[in-house]
Amino acid sequence: MFGKNNMQEMMAKLQDMKGAVDNSKKKLANINVKGESQCKRIRYVLDGNRKIKDLTIDDELLNSDKDELIDLLIISFNKAIEDADYVNENELKNTALNVFPEMGK
Repeated sequence: MFGKNNMQEMMAKLQDMKGAVDNSKKKLANINVKGESQCKRIRYVLDGNRKIKDLTIDDELLNSDKDELIDLLIISFNKAIEDADYVNENELKNTALNVFPEMGK
C-alpha cells in the first residue's frame, strides 16, 4: 500500500511535527493570558499551555462571603482558560500547517 519512500517521507514528516510541537509548547510557556472577574478583584494569569502562573485575590474578598468568592474564582478562571485555549489551539494549528501545508487547502 505504501512504498518504501512514501513511508520514509511520512516518518520524516512525523519527526518534523514532533519537533515543531515541542517548539510550540516552549513558545506557549512564554505567552501569558489573564482572566479577571468583572469587578477586577480576582485575576488569574496562565501561560499558553494552560498552567497557572499567578493568582491575585483582593484582600477584602478573603474576609467576605464565601459563595461570592467561589463564584468570582470560577468566573475568572474560566475566562483565563478560554483565552489560553484560544492561544494554544492557534499556535498548534499554525505549527501543523507549517509542517503539513497541504492541510490548509
